[in-house]
Amino acid sequence: MRRVLKKLFGRTFITALLILLQVGWLALLIVKLADYSVYISVAFTALSVLMMLYLVRKDENPAYKIGWLVLIGILPLFGGLMYLFVGNKRPARRIRAKLEGVHARTAPLMEGKEENLAALHAAFPRAAGTAEYLNRQGAFPLWSATGTRYYPIGEAFYTDLLKDLKKAEHFIFIEFFIIAGGKMWGGILDILRQKSADGVDVRVIYDDVGSIDRLPMGYAAQLEEMGISCLAFNPFIPVMSMAMNNRDHRKIVVIDGHTAYSGGVNLGDEYINELPRFGHWKDNGFRLHGEGVWNYTVMFLEMWNAFRQTDDGISRFKPHAYHQESFEADGFIQPFGDSPLDGEALSENVYLELLNQAQKRVYIYTPYLAISHEMHTALVLAAKRGVDVRLITPGIPDKPLVYRLTRSHYRPLLEAGVRIYEYSPGFLHAKSYLCDDELAVVGTINMDFRSLYLHFECGTVFYGSSLIGELREDMADTMEKSREVGLSDCRQGFFGALVDAVLRVFAPLL
Repeated sequence: MRRVLKKLFGRTFITALLILLQVGWLALLIVKLADYSVYISVAFTALSVLMMLYLVRKDENPAYKIGWLVLIGILPLFGGLMYLFVGNKRPARRIRAKLEGVHARTAPLMEGKEENLAALHAAFPRAAGTAEYLNRQGAFPLWSATGTRYYPIGEAFYTDLLKDLKKAEHFIFIEFFIIAGGKMWGGILDILRQKSADGVDVRVIYDDVGSIDRLPMGYAAQLEEMGISCLAFNPFIPVMSMAMNNRDHRKIVVIDGHTAYSGGVNLGDEYINELPRFGHWKDNGFRLHGEGVWNYTVMFLEMWNAFRQTDDGISRFKPHAYHQESFEADGFIQPFGDSPLDGEALSENVYLELLNQAQKRVYIYTPYLAISHEMHTALVLAAKRGVDVRLITPGIPDKPLVYRLTRSHYRPLLEAGVRIYEYSPGFLHAKSYLCDDELAVVGTINMDFRSLYLHFECGTVFYGSSLIGELREDMADTMEKSREVGLSDCRQGFFGALVDAVLRVFAPLL
Protein backbone atom coordinates (compact mmCIF):
# COMPACT_ATOMS: atom_id res chain seq x y z
CA MET A 1 0.00 0.00 0.00
CA ARG A 2 2.83 2.37 0.87
CA ARG A 3 4.41 1.77 -2.54
CA VAL A 4 1.10 2.54 -4.30
CA LEU A 5 0.67 5.79 -2.33
CA LYS A 6 4.24 6.76 -3.12
CA LYS A 7 3.51 6.31 -6.83
CA LEU A 8 0.23 8.25 -6.63
CA PHE A 9 1.78 11.22 -4.84
CA GLY A 10 5.12 11.00 -6.63
CA ARG A 11 6.42 13.70 -8.92
CA THR A 12 6.04 11.57 -12.07
CA PHE A 13 2.35 10.84 -11.54
CA ILE A 14 1.46 14.41 -10.57
CA THR A 15 3.39 15.81 -13.55
CA ALA A 16 1.68 13.44 -15.99
CA LEU A 17 -1.72 14.28 -14.49
CA LEU A 18 -1.14 18.03 -14.87
CA ILE A 19 -0.12 17.65 -18.53
CA LEU A 20 -3.17 15.47 -19.27
CA LEU A 21 -5.40 18.07 -17.64
CA GLN A 22 -3.87 20.76 -19.89
CA VAL A 23 -4.43 18.65 -23.01
CA GLY A 24 -8.01 17.89 -21.94
CA TRP A 25 -8.73 21.52 -21.13
CA LEU A 26 -7.37 22.69 -24.50
CA ALA A 27 -9.37 20.09 -26.41
CA LEU A 28 -12.57 20.94 -24.51
CA LEU A 29 -12.07 24.66 -25.06
CA ILE A 30 -11.64 24.23 -28.82
CA VAL A 31 -14.68 21.94 -29.11
CA LYS A 32 -16.83 24.42 -27.15
CA LEU A 33 -15.62 27.33 -29.26
CA ALA A 34 -16.30 25.37 -32.44
CA ASP A 35 -19.83 24.59 -31.23
CA TYR A 36 -20.36 28.25 -30.45
CA SER A 37 -19.47 29.50 -33.93
CA VAL A 38 -19.07 27.80 -37.30
CA TYR A 39 -16.50 30.46 -38.19
CA ILE A 40 -14.27 29.42 -35.30
CA SER A 41 -14.56 25.79 -36.39
CA VAL A 42 -13.55 26.75 -39.92
CA ALA A 43 -10.63 28.82 -38.58
CA PHE A 44 -9.23 25.92 -36.52
CA THR A 45 -9.64 23.52 -39.44
CA ALA A 46 -7.95 26.01 -41.78
CA LEU A 47 -5.06 26.28 -39.32
CA SER A 48 -4.69 22.49 -39.42
CA VAL A 49 -4.59 22.55 -43.23
CA LEU A 50 -1.94 25.29 -43.17
CA MET A 51 0.15 23.30 -40.68
CA MET A 52 -0.08 20.22 -42.92
CA LEU A 53 1.09 22.23 -45.93
CA TYR A 54 3.87 23.74 -43.83
CA LEU A 55 5.01 20.27 -42.77
CA VAL A 56 5.02 19.00 -46.36
CA ARG A 57 7.46 21.69 -47.48
CA LYS A 58 9.52 21.78 -44.26
CA ASP A 59 13.02 20.29 -44.30
CA GLU A 60 12.26 17.70 -41.64
CA ASN A 61 12.73 14.01 -40.98
CA PRO A 62 10.03 12.26 -43.14
CA ALA A 63 8.94 9.90 -40.36
CA TYR A 64 8.41 12.82 -37.99
CA LYS A 65 6.38 14.66 -40.65
CA ILE A 66 4.23 11.60 -41.39
CA GLY A 67 3.41 11.17 -37.71
CA TRP A 68 2.19 14.75 -37.40
CA LEU A 69 0.34 14.67 -40.73
CA VAL A 70 -1.60 11.60 -39.62
CA LEU A 71 -2.33 13.11 -36.20
CA ILE A 72 -3.57 16.39 -37.69
CA GLY A 73 -5.64 14.46 -40.24
CA ILE A 74 -7.30 12.46 -37.45
CA LEU A 75 -7.88 15.57 -35.31
CA PRO A 76 -8.49 18.36 -37.84
CA LEU A 77 -10.17 20.63 -35.32
CA PHE A 78 -7.22 21.12 -32.98
CA GLY A 79 -4.37 19.09 -34.52
CA GLY A 80 -2.85 22.20 -36.10
CA LEU A 81 -2.96 24.10 -32.81
CA MET A 82 -1.37 21.13 -31.07
CA TYR A 83 1.49 21.20 -33.57
CA LEU A 84 2.03 24.89 -32.82
CA PHE A 85 2.20 24.09 -29.09
CA VAL A 86 4.42 21.02 -29.10
CA GLY A 87 5.42 20.10 -32.66
CA ASN A 88 8.53 22.23 -33.03
CA LYS A 89 11.52 20.05 -32.14
CA ARG A 90 13.81 23.00 -31.56
CA PRO A 91 14.46 23.62 -27.87
CA ALA A 92 13.55 26.81 -26.07
CA ARG A 93 15.39 29.88 -27.34
CA ARG A 94 16.86 30.49 -23.90
CA ILE A 95 18.59 27.10 -23.79
CA ARG A 96 19.77 27.39 -27.38
CA ALA A 97 21.17 30.89 -26.90
CA LYS A 98 23.05 29.94 -23.74
CA LEU A 99 24.67 26.83 -25.23
CA GLU A 100 25.51 28.43 -28.56
CA GLY A 101 27.15 31.37 -26.77
CA VAL A 102 29.42 29.08 -24.76
CA HIS A 103 30.22 26.92 -27.81
CA ALA A 104 31.35 29.99 -29.74
CA ARG A 105 33.92 30.66 -26.99
CA THR A 106 35.16 27.08 -26.65
CA ALA A 107 35.28 26.05 -30.33
CA PRO A 108 38.66 27.76 -30.93
CA LEU A 109 40.14 25.59 -28.17
CA MET A 110 39.06 22.38 -29.94
CA GLU A 111 42.08 22.14 -32.18
CA GLY A 112 43.60 18.72 -32.76
CA LYS A 113 46.85 17.69 -34.37
CA GLU A 114 47.04 17.59 -38.16
CA GLU A 115 49.48 14.68 -37.97
CA ASN A 116 46.76 12.52 -36.38
CA LEU A 117 44.44 12.97 -39.37
CA ALA A 118 47.34 12.36 -41.76
CA ALA A 119 48.27 9.15 -39.95
CA LEU A 120 44.64 7.98 -39.96
CA HIS A 121 44.39 8.63 -43.70
CA ALA A 122 47.44 6.39 -44.19
CA ALA A 123 46.25 3.59 -41.86
CA PHE A 124 42.47 3.60 -42.47
CA PRO A 125 41.70 5.67 -45.58
CA ARG A 126 38.00 4.69 -45.64
CA ALA A 127 37.54 5.70 -42.02
CA ALA A 128 39.34 9.01 -42.37
CA GLY A 129 36.24 10.57 -43.95
CA THR A 130 34.28 9.88 -40.76
CA ALA A 131 36.97 11.59 -38.71
CA GLU A 132 37.00 14.57 -41.08
CA TYR A 133 33.21 14.84 -40.82
CA LEU A 134 33.22 14.89 -37.00
CA ASN A 135 36.06 17.39 -36.97
CA ARG A 136 34.44 19.71 -39.50
CA GLN A 137 30.76 19.52 -38.53
CA GLY A 138 31.09 18.93 -34.81
CA ALA A 139 34.47 20.54 -33.97
CA PHE A 140 35.62 17.31 -32.31
CA PRO A 141 39.33 16.62 -32.92
CA LEU A 142 40.91 13.22 -33.51
CA TRP A 143 43.46 12.07 -30.92
CA SER A 144 46.14 9.41 -30.69
CA ALA A 145 47.95 9.70 -27.37
CA THR A 146 45.16 8.01 -25.43
CA GLY A 147 44.95 4.65 -23.70
CA THR A 148 41.67 2.69 -23.67
CA ARG A 149 39.99 0.08 -21.51
CA TYR A 150 36.74 -1.70 -22.34
CA TYR A 151 34.13 -2.86 -19.80
CA PRO A 152 31.68 -5.54 -20.98
CA ILE A 153 29.54 -5.16 -17.86
CA GLY A 154 28.52 -2.39 -15.48
CA GLU A 155 30.06 -4.02 -12.42
CA ALA A 156 33.59 -3.83 -13.87
CA PHE A 157 32.98 -0.24 -14.98
CA TYR A 158 31.91 0.72 -11.46
CA THR A 159 34.85 -0.98 -9.72
CA ASP A 160 37.46 0.92 -11.74
CA LEU A 161 35.51 4.16 -11.57
CA LEU A 162 35.62 4.11 -7.77
CA LYS A 163 39.39 3.53 -7.84
CA ASP A 164 40.00 6.48 -10.15
CA LEU A 165 37.65 8.78 -8.23
CA LYS A 166 39.68 8.09 -5.07
CA LYS A 167 42.84 9.20 -6.94
CA ALA A 168 41.40 12.57 -7.97
CA GLU A 169 43.47 15.53 -6.78
CA HIS A 170 42.15 18.55 -8.67
CA PHE A 171 38.68 18.16 -10.18
CA ILE A 172 35.87 15.67 -10.88
CA PHE A 173 33.15 16.32 -13.47
CA ILE A 174 30.10 14.01 -13.57
CA GLU A 175 27.24 14.27 -16.10
CA PHE A 176 24.55 11.56 -16.27
CA PHE A 177 21.02 11.10 -17.54
CA ILE A 178 20.07 9.06 -14.47
CA ILE A 179 21.35 9.32 -10.92
CA ALA A 180 19.44 7.09 -8.51
CA GLY A 181 19.77 6.58 -4.80
CA GLY A 182 21.25 3.22 -3.83
CA LYS A 183 24.51 1.33 -3.52
CA MET A 184 26.10 2.57 -6.76
CA TRP A 185 25.45 6.26 -6.25
CA GLY A 186 26.04 5.94 -2.52
CA GLY A 187 29.56 4.60 -3.09
CA ILE A 188 30.33 7.43 -5.51
CA LEU A 189 28.75 10.10 -3.31
CA ASP A 190 30.87 9.11 -0.29
CA ILE A 191 34.01 9.72 -2.36
CA LEU A 192 32.70 12.98 -3.82
CA ARG A 193 31.92 14.38 -0.37
CA GLN A 194 35.37 13.49 0.89
CA LYS A 195 37.09 14.90 -2.17
CA SER A 196 35.11 18.14 -1.92
CA ALA A 197 36.15 18.45 1.73
CA ASP A 198 39.77 17.98 0.60
CA GLY A 199 39.48 20.92 -1.81
CA VAL A 200 38.83 19.02 -5.05
CA ASP A 201 36.52 20.87 -7.49
CA VAL A 202 33.53 18.50 -7.74
CA ARG A 203 30.69 19.22 -10.17
CA VAL A 204 27.63 17.12 -10.99
CA ILE A 205 25.04 17.45 -13.76
CA TYR A 206 22.00 15.17 -13.86
CA ASP A 207 18.96 15.26 -16.11
CA ASP A 208 15.88 16.31 -14.19
CA VAL A 209 13.51 14.06 -16.17
CA GLY A 210 15.87 11.08 -16.27
CA SER A 211 16.08 11.16 -12.48
CA ILE A 212 12.56 12.44 -11.81
CA ASP A 213 11.38 9.37 -9.89
CA ARG A 214 14.83 8.34 -8.65
CA LEU A 215 15.87 11.43 -6.64
CA PRO A 216 13.93 13.68 -4.25
CA MET A 217 12.87 17.15 -5.36
CA GLY A 218 15.52 19.78 -4.76
CA TYR A 219 18.33 17.21 -4.81
CA ALA A 220 20.72 19.66 -6.47
CA ALA A 221 20.42 21.93 -3.43
CA GLN A 222 21.13 18.97 -1.14
CA LEU A 223 24.38 18.25 -3.00
CA GLU A 224 25.31 21.94 -2.81
CA GLU A 225 24.95 21.75 0.97
CA MET A 226 27.45 18.85 0.90
CA GLY A 227 29.96 21.07 -0.93
CA ILE A 228 29.30 19.49 -4.34
CA SER A 229 28.42 21.94 -7.13
CA CYS A 230 25.34 20.62 -8.91
CA LEU A 231 23.12 21.41 -11.88
CA ALA A 232 19.80 19.74 -12.69
CA PHE A 233 19.54 20.06 -16.48
CA ASN A 234 16.38 21.55 -18.01
CA PRO A 235 14.18 21.24 -14.88
CA PHE A 236 10.87 19.69 -15.81
CA ILE A 237 7.85 22.00 -15.75
CA PRO A 238 4.47 20.34 -16.26
CA VAL A 239 3.46 22.35 -19.34
CA MET A 240 2.96 21.31 -22.97
CA SER A 241 6.33 22.17 -24.48
CA MET A 242 8.70 20.35 -26.81
CA ALA A 243 11.58 22.04 -24.96
CA MET A 244 10.93 19.51 -22.20
CA ASN A 245 11.73 16.76 -24.73
CA ASN A 246 15.36 17.87 -25.06
CA ARG A 247 17.08 15.82 -22.37
CA ASP A 248 20.72 15.36 -21.39
CA HIS A 249 21.21 11.65 -22.13
CA ARG A 250 25.02 11.77 -21.81
CA LYS A 251 27.13 9.72 -19.41
CA ILE A 252 30.45 11.42 -18.65
CA VAL A 253 33.02 11.30 -15.87
CA VAL A 254 36.21 13.37 -16.18
CA ILE A 255 38.93 13.14 -13.54
CA ASP A 256 41.80 15.65 -13.42
CA GLY A 257 41.53 16.19 -17.18
CA HIS A 258 43.39 13.01 -18.15
CA THR A 259 40.93 10.21 -17.29
CA ALA A 260 37.36 9.80 -18.56
CA TYR A 261 34.58 7.21 -18.34
CA SER A 262 31.55 6.87 -20.61
CA GLY A 263 29.27 4.30 -22.22
CA GLY A 264 25.75 3.11 -21.56
CA VAL A 265 25.98 2.82 -17.78
CA ASN A 266 23.94 5.22 -15.66
CA LEU A 267 24.42 5.67 -11.91
CA GLY A 268 21.69 3.34 -10.65
CA ASP A 269 21.80 -0.08 -8.99
CA GLU A 270 20.25 -1.95 -11.92
CA TYR A 271 23.27 -1.03 -14.05
CA ILE A 272 25.53 -3.07 -11.76
CA ASN A 273 22.91 -5.81 -11.19
CA GLU A 274 22.35 -4.85 -7.57
CA LEU A 275 18.68 -4.12 -8.26
CA PRO A 276 17.00 -6.92 -10.25
CA ARG A 277 15.02 -5.41 -13.13
CA PHE A 278 14.15 -7.21 -16.35
CA GLY A 279 16.54 -10.10 -15.72
CA HIS A 280 20.29 -9.68 -16.06
CA TRP A 281 21.26 -6.12 -17.05
CA LYS A 282 23.83 -6.18 -19.86
CA ASP A 283 25.63 -2.91 -20.46
CA ASN A 284 29.06 -1.71 -21.51
CA GLY A 285 31.41 1.24 -21.11
CA PHE A 286 35.01 2.33 -21.43
CA ARG A 287 37.82 4.30 -19.82
CA LEU A 288 40.08 6.78 -21.63
CA HIS A 289 43.44 7.99 -20.34
CA GLY A 290 45.17 10.68 -22.34
CA GLU A 291 44.72 13.59 -24.70
CA GLY A 292 41.37 12.39 -26.08
CA VAL A 293 39.75 13.13 -22.72
CA TRP A 294 39.82 16.81 -23.71
CA ASN A 295 36.75 16.38 -25.95
CA TYR A 296 34.72 15.10 -22.99
CA THR A 297 36.01 17.87 -20.72
CA VAL A 298 34.85 20.50 -23.19
CA MET A 299 31.45 18.78 -23.63
CA PHE A 300 30.90 18.93 -19.88
CA LEU A 301 32.12 22.50 -19.45
CA GLU A 302 30.01 23.81 -22.32
CA MET A 303 26.90 22.44 -20.61
CA TRP A 304 28.03 23.63 -17.19
CA ASN A 305 29.07 27.16 -18.16
CA ALA A 306 25.91 27.72 -20.19
CA PHE A 307 23.89 27.65 -16.97
CA ARG A 308 26.36 28.29 -14.13
CA GLN A 309 28.95 30.53 -15.85
CA THR A 310 31.63 29.39 -13.43
CA ASP A 311 34.70 29.73 -15.61
CA ASP A 312 36.13 32.48 -17.77
CA GLY A 313 38.49 30.01 -19.43
CA ILE A 314 38.88 26.25 -19.64
CA SER A 315 42.52 25.77 -20.67
CA ARG A 316 43.45 24.92 -17.08
CA PHE A 317 41.46 21.67 -17.45
CA LYS A 318 43.53 20.29 -20.35
CA PRO A 319 44.90 16.71 -20.11
CA HIS A 320 48.52 17.73 -19.52
CA ALA A 321 47.67 20.36 -16.89
CA TYR A 322 48.06 17.76 -14.12
CA HIS A 323 49.86 15.02 -16.06
CA GLN A 324 53.19 16.18 -17.43
CA GLU A 325 54.27 12.79 -18.76
CA SER A 326 53.36 11.57 -22.25
CA PHE A 327 50.36 9.27 -22.67
CA GLU A 328 50.35 5.81 -24.16
CA ALA A 329 48.62 5.56 -27.54
CA ASP A 330 46.13 2.87 -28.54
CA GLY A 331 45.11 3.60 -32.11
CA PHE A 332 43.05 6.73 -32.68
CA ILE A 333 40.03 7.91 -30.73
CA GLN A 334 37.48 10.66 -31.35
CA PRO A 335 34.94 11.46 -28.64
CA PHE A 336 31.99 13.48 -29.94
CA GLY A 337 28.77 14.97 -28.68
CA ASP A 338 25.45 15.40 -30.44
CA SER A 339 22.97 18.20 -29.86
CA PRO A 340 19.39 18.84 -31.00
CA LEU A 341 20.32 22.51 -31.39
CA ASP A 342 22.34 22.54 -34.59
CA GLY A 343 20.15 20.73 -37.12
CA GLU A 344 22.96 18.25 -37.79
CA ALA A 345 22.08 14.60 -37.05
CA LEU A 346 25.67 13.86 -36.10
CA SER A 347 25.09 10.51 -34.38
CA GLU A 348 22.83 9.11 -37.08
CA ASN A 349 25.29 10.20 -39.77
CA VAL A 350 28.16 8.44 -38.01
CA TYR A 351 26.10 5.25 -37.80
CA LEU A 352 25.17 5.56 -41.49
CA GLU A 353 28.82 6.11 -42.37
CA LEU A 354 29.84 2.86 -40.68
CA LEU A 355 27.10 0.90 -42.45
CA ASN A 356 27.90 2.43 -45.83
CA GLN A 357 31.66 1.84 -45.68
CA ALA A 358 31.56 -1.67 -44.16
CA GLN A 359 32.99 -4.48 -46.31
CA LYS A 360 32.94 -7.49 -43.97
CA ARG A 361 30.75 -7.01 -40.91
CA VAL A 362 28.74 -4.62 -38.78
CA TYR A 363 27.64 -5.81 -35.32
CA ILE A 364 25.29 -3.58 -33.35
CA TYR A 365 24.19 -3.38 -29.72
CA THR A 366 20.96 -1.42 -29.28
CA PRO A 367 18.23 -1.61 -26.61
CA TYR A 368 15.69 0.08 -28.89
CA LEU A 369 15.03 -0.01 -32.63
CA ALA A 370 12.85 2.86 -33.87
CA ILE A 371 14.68 3.84 -37.01
CA SER A 372 14.23 6.26 -39.89
CA HIS A 373 13.86 5.24 -43.53
CA GLU A 374 17.50 6.24 -44.10
CA MET A 375 18.76 3.95 -41.34
CA HIS A 376 16.54 1.08 -42.47
CA THR A 377 17.82 1.44 -46.04
CA ALA A 378 21.46 1.49 -44.90
CA LEU A 379 21.00 -1.71 -42.86
CA VAL A 380 19.24 -3.47 -45.74
CA LEU A 381 21.71 -2.38 -48.42
CA ALA A 382 24.71 -3.39 -46.31
CA ALA A 383 23.24 -6.88 -45.83
CA LYS A 384 22.29 -7.19 -49.52
CA ARG A 385 25.83 -6.41 -50.69
CA GLY A 386 27.20 -9.21 -48.53
CA VAL A 387 28.12 -7.49 -45.29
CA ASP A 388 27.50 -9.60 -42.19
CA VAL A 389 25.03 -7.31 -40.39
CA ARG A 390 23.89 -8.39 -36.92
CA LEU A 391 21.68 -6.65 -34.38
CA ILE A 392 21.65 -7.60 -30.70
CA THR A 393 18.58 -6.39 -28.80
CA PRO A 394 17.02 -7.15 -25.39
CA GLY A 395 15.37 -10.47 -24.63
CA ILE A 396 13.40 -9.01 -21.72
CA PRO A 397 12.01 -5.50 -22.38
CA ASP A 398 12.00 -2.54 -20.03
CA LYS A 399 9.15 -0.89 -21.98
CA PRO A 400 6.66 -3.32 -23.58
CA LEU A 401 5.36 -0.88 -26.22
CA VAL A 402 8.88 0.11 -27.28
CA TYR A 403 9.82 -3.57 -27.39
CA ARG A 404 6.87 -4.20 -29.69
CA LEU A 405 7.98 -1.28 -31.85
CA THR A 406 11.51 -2.72 -31.98
CA ARG A 407 10.21 -6.11 -33.12
CA SER A 408 7.99 -4.49 -35.76
CA HIS A 409 11.17 -3.68 -37.72
CA TYR A 410 12.43 -7.28 -37.73
CA ARG A 411 10.72 -8.85 -40.76
CA PRO A 412 12.06 -6.61 -43.57
CA LEU A 413 15.54 -6.67 -42.02
CA LEU A 414 15.53 -10.45 -41.74
CA GLU A 415 14.30 -10.80 -45.31
CA ALA A 416 17.24 -8.66 -46.47
CA GLY A 417 19.73 -10.91 -44.67
CA VAL A 418 20.25 -9.03 -41.41
CA ARG A 419 20.67 -11.41 -38.46
CA ILE A 420 18.99 -10.46 -35.19
CA TYR A 421 19.69 -11.79 -31.70
CA GLU A 422 17.71 -11.19 -28.52
CA TYR A 423 19.69 -11.30 -25.28
CA SER A 424 17.99 -14.17 -23.46
CA PRO A 425 19.22 -13.54 -19.88
CA GLY A 426 17.58 -10.12 -19.67
CA PHE A 427 17.76 -6.51 -20.77
CA LEU A 428 20.54 -5.25 -23.03
CA HIS A 429 21.22 -1.53 -22.53
CA ALA A 430 24.57 -1.20 -24.39
CA LYS A 431 24.81 1.04 -27.47
CA SER A 432 27.70 0.11 -29.78
CA TYR A 433 28.66 -0.35 -33.45
CA LEU A 434 31.50 -2.58 -34.65
CA CYS A 435 32.66 -2.18 -38.27
CA ASP A 436 35.15 -4.53 -40.01
CA ASP A 437 37.28 -4.86 -36.83
CA GLU A 438 38.74 -1.46 -37.75
CA LEU A 439 36.21 0.98 -36.31
CA ALA A 440 33.83 0.97 -33.38
CA VAL A 441 31.48 3.43 -31.69
CA VAL A 442 30.63 3.04 -28.01
CA GLY A 443 28.48 5.59 -26.24
CA THR A 444 25.02 6.65 -25.14
CA ILE A 445 23.26 6.75 -28.53
CA ASN A 446 20.24 4.48 -29.01
CA MET A 447 18.82 3.68 -32.45
CA ASP A 448 15.63 5.61 -31.85
CA PHE A 449 14.26 9.04 -32.65
CA ARG A 450 14.86 10.47 -29.19
CA SER A 451 18.56 9.71 -29.17
CA LEU A 452 19.12 10.63 -32.79
CA TYR A 453 17.07 13.86 -32.91
CA LEU A 454 15.95 15.09 -29.48
CA HIS A 455 18.60 14.32 -26.87
CA PHE A 456 22.06 15.56 -26.03
CA GLU A 457 24.23 12.48 -26.56
CA CYS A 458 27.88 11.45 -26.63
CA GLY A 459 29.99 8.63 -28.04
CA THR A 460 33.54 7.78 -29.04
CA VAL A 461 34.75 6.45 -32.37
CA PHE A 462 37.70 4.08 -32.00
CA TYR A 463 40.00 3.54 -35.00
CA GLY A 464 42.49 0.65 -34.89
CA SER A 465 42.29 0.42 -31.08
CA SER A 466 42.66 -2.73 -28.99
CA LEU A 467 39.21 -1.90 -27.59
CA ILE A 468 37.69 -2.96 -30.93
CA GLY A 469 38.88 -6.54 -30.51
CA GLU A 470 37.57 -6.61 -26.94
CA LEU A 471 34.20 -5.33 -28.11
CA ARG A 472 34.03 -8.02 -30.78
CA GLU A 473 34.80 -10.76 -28.23
CA ASP A 474 32.10 -9.36 -25.96
CA MET A 475 29.58 -9.30 -28.81
CA ALA A 476 30.42 -12.87 -29.79
CA ASP A 477 29.95 -13.97 -26.17
CA THR A 478 26.64 -12.09 -25.96
CA MET A 479 25.34 -13.69 -29.16
CA GLU A 480 26.11 -17.14 -27.72
CA LYS A 481 23.87 -16.28 -24.76
CA SER A 482 21.16 -14.92 -27.03
CA ARG A 483 18.39 -16.40 -29.15
CA GLU A 484 18.60 -15.81 -32.88
CA VAL A 485 15.32 -14.47 -34.28
CA GLY A 486 13.79 -16.10 -37.37
CA LEU A 487 11.01 -15.11 -39.75
CA SER A 488 8.69 -17.52 -37.97
CA ASP A 489 8.96 -15.25 -34.90
CA CYS A 490 7.49 -12.35 -36.87
CA ARG A 491 4.00 -13.71 -37.44
CA GLN A 492 1.60 -10.97 -36.35
CA GLY A 493 -1.89 -11.55 -37.72
CA PHE A 494 -4.11 -8.76 -38.98
CA PHE A 495 -4.63 -6.94 -35.68
CA GLY A 496 -1.00 -7.36 -34.67
CA ALA A 497 0.12 -5.81 -37.96
CA LEU A 498 -2.36 -2.98 -37.42
CA VAL A 499 -0.97 -2.23 -33.94
CA ASP A 500 2.58 -2.27 -35.29
CA ALA A 501 1.63 0.09 -38.11
CA VAL A 502 0.17 2.58 -35.62
CA LEU A 503 3.28 2.35 -33.45
CA ARG A 504 5.54 2.91 -36.46
CA VAL A 505 3.59 6.01 -37.52
CA PHE A 506 3.64 7.66 -34.11
CA ALA A 507 7.10 6.45 -32.96
CA PRO A 508 8.82 9.78 -33.79
CA LEU A 509 6.30 11.65 -31.59
CA LEU A 510 6.58 9.41 -28.53
